[in-house]
This record gives sequence, C-alpha cells and structure tokens, in this order.
Amino acid sequence: MIWGLQRRLLVMLLLPLSLVGLVSVYFHYQNAGTAALQQDKQLQQLVPLLADSVVVAQARSGATSGVEPPGIALLLAPPVEEFLKARQGYAAYGIFDEHGRLLSGQDWLPDVVPATGDAEFLSVVEDGTTYRVIAQRSRSAAGPIIVMLADGSDARQRWLATVAERVLLPNLVLMIVGGLAMTWAVSRALRPLTQLRRAVERRSPRDLSPIRVDGVPDEVQPLVESLNRLFAMVNAQSEGQRRFIADAAHQLRTPLAALQAQVEAWAQSARRLADDEPVPIKVEQVRRLRDASRRTSQLASQLLALSRADAINTHSQPMDMVDLKDVCENVLSMFLDTASAKQIDLGLEASAVQVPGHTWLLRELLINLLDNAIKYTPRDGRVTLRCGAGELTGSGWVEVEDDGPGIPRSEHARVIERFYRLPGSTTEGNGLGLAIASEIARAHHTQLDLGQGSNGRGLRVRVVFPLTSHLFSGDGGPDSPSPDATHL
Repeated sequence: MIWGLQRRLLVMLLLPLSLVGLVSVYFHYQNAGTAALQQDKQLQQLVPLLADSVVVAQARSGATSGVEPPGIALLLAPPVEEFLKARQGYAAYGIFDEHGRLLSGQDWLPDVVPATGDAEFLSVVEDGTTYRVIAQRSRSAAGPIIVMLADGSDARQRWLATVAERVLLPNLVLMIVGGLAMTWAVSRALRPLTQLRRAVERRSPRDLSPIRVDGVPDEVQPLVESLNRLFAMVNAQSEGQRRFIADAAHQLRTPLAALQAQVEAWAQSARRLADDEPVPIKVEQVRRLRDASRRTSQLASQLLALSRADAINTHSQPMDMVDLKDVCENVLSMFLDTASAKQIDLGLEASAVQVPGHTWLLRELLINLLDNAIKYTPRDGRVTLRCGAGELTGSGWVEVEDDGPGIPRSEHARVIERFYRLPGSTTEGNGLGLAIASEIARAHHTQLDLGQGSNGRGLRVRVVFPLTSHLFSGDGGPDSPSPDATHL
C-alpha cells in the first residue's frame, strides 16, 4: 500500500515522539531500580537500630527446668518508629530467637535463619503486596536474635502504576495534541503542492509554457523544474511533428510537380490540332501520369494513416476484439491484381484468432506490409500473409513473408524511421511503409519483429499481439500451414 505524503509525514513525526515515550519509560524503570537500591541501604541502616530497640522485660524461673529466657520488650528507636509510621500498612518487623522462633512482630514473616552474620534480602508476597525483607543476626540485651524488617513500598514493584500515571498518560495526551497540531502544520506546509496540482489541472493541453517557481518552496522546486523539462520535451516533440508535416509537404511536392508537368505536356499536345484531328497522346506520358497519381494517392493515404497512428499513441482509446483472419482476407483481395501483374504467388495461411485492437489500423498495417512485400519482391516471387494464435501463450500474431532481397540486420532499426530508404534502392517508394506499421504496432502495445524469410531469403515481418482472447483451429504455429491456406 502506498501512503500519501501527508500520512507519511505524520507517521515520521509521531514515531520519534513514541520513541521518546519509550525512552522515558526505560529511564523511569532505571530510576525505580535506583530507588530500590536506596531502599535496601535504608533497611540495612535500620536493622541495627531495631536490634538495639530490644530490651529485657522479665525473667522467670522454674523448679525443674531451670531459668527460662527472659521476656523481651521493644523501645523503638525514633528512626525505626518513623519508618513504620510512614509506611503504615506496607511495613512490618519481626524479632526471632537464634533458632528462628518468633518472639515479636508479624507472624507471616518467613522463619529464615541466616547462615552468617551478614544481612540477607528476600522478597515475600502477602495479600497481593510484594515486600522487600531484610534478615540479619544481631546481639541484643536479650541475647542473640534474628531481626527482620519488611518494606512493601518497593519502587520496582509499583513502577508500572507510576509509569502509567506519570509517563504514559501525559505522553498519550501529548501525542494526541501533537498529532492534531502536526496534521494542521503538515496540511499548511503542503499547500504549495495542492496549488501546483490545481495549476496543472487548469492548464490547457496546448499550454506548454514553464511553470513559475516564484513562491514555490525549495523542496518543491526540483519537481517544478522536472515538470518544466517535461513540458520542454513535449514542446520539442510537437516541434518535431511540425517539422514532419513540413517534410511531408516537401515529399508531396515532388510527385505533385511531376503530375503537373505531365498534365501540362498532355495539354500542350492536345492543343496541337491539325485539320480538327488531335495529336495522338504518347502512351509513355499517360503511364507516367498514372504512376505519379498513384504515388501521390499512396503517399497521402500513408500520411493520413501515420497521423491516425500518432493520435492513437497520444490519446488512449478503447479497443475492440478484431478478427485477424477476416482482416487478412479483406486486405489480401486488394492486392490480387497487383500480384498477378508481377506474376507473384500471393498466398494466405490464416487461422481464426481474435485480438484486441483497432480494425482500421490493423488493416492499414497489413496494407503497408503487403504493399512493401509485393513492391520489393521480384517477378515470379512469392509473398505469404499469415495469422494465427500461439499454442502455448495464446497470443495472436500476424506476419508477412517474401523472398525478395530482404533487409540487412544492420538496417533493421533504421528502416522503421520515417522517410528512410535503403541505400541503393531503385524501387519507387516514400520510406513510410514500415514506419507506419511500426507506429500502429506501438499503438497496440507491441512492435515489429524483422527477420529473414524461409531458407534465409527475403524478409519476414511479424507482429505478436499480447493478452489476446482467441478462437483458433489447428496448431496455430507460424511454420505449419493452417487449415485455411490459400495460394493464388
């Protein structure tokens, strides 16, 4: 999923704020650990004072058992008494004899007997409260005793509630307020982009003037400069189109001038009358007039087809399902007379296949490919038009193959350029046939595939149409004749 720029900025701004909150929680826990260490030190300082608070209360004697241990009483030292009052409900003490029997204090304290004279720490849970307990052997006025002091206000046990109250809640409020403030600030900061979008939307398709960079933020200026470069390239392309029209006009001028010269010669011959009988018109002049007229008509048709192909490339238009076999049959019938005049074997090998496209453009593509093939194929040659569907890929294809002179591989990229003709070519032409076919193929999201014909002779031009929905019979392979194969 691709997020909008505003959402990205908000996330990138809120993430550091959340990170600060987590760091704050971490340091608060560290502070809680430090406070716990201070608590342990305080308990260590109070234990000797609690042991000094033990005094002898009485002594009892027995007849047979001797003298029993004297009773004890507590005269709490002020620091110990202050500690117990400050933590009322969360503090406890215990006085045990050296064997671990309770002499005074809370009975829930553990009967732990320290092995040495050093203080020992342990944790005890009582009524849901975790107590930090210190136990240490001491000497008192009543003899050896074990003193315990418990503190249930351990900062490490209560840190979660403290964090929720002092860290999480303030940070949550800060994030909400900060999020609202940043949303407003980001929206204001992105206003130049919104204005730029509206300015581009309001532009006429023919308005290719540069966008003004006055008042545009520094971060947006590279985008505006890129748009201006794009407008400049589009303008240059439009200029190229205008130059193409000028070149086309120049190309049209030559056959039109020849046509005019032939017509003038014909008119002058026709005016030479002798005894009311016209002078016979030379057959060669009529033939030249016919050839010039045909060439002019063909050039005009090619220019119109090229213009339409350019329009399709520029403005995407919806495609229909085109029956390639039907188009091939219709186009083939247009060249029967031309092929017969040169005694060329013109054949059709077609399988039923449908491809998405523009019928009139695909028809123009085949017209140009067949015209080129027949024009450059020598007398008694062979030209074959094929169409079918790929057996594995399901893609439709069409190709024209001849056994003429072919095109060198080094010239394959040049022959699809407009008005380009092979060096040394003697056949009349305008250099637009393959260029028009290439533009039409590009309009159908494919391209011309130029290769050698059968047995390494001639030229084979193939166009494969992607993503086709097809209905075909036979194997559809390019090298095997289809059931509907015809040669004339």
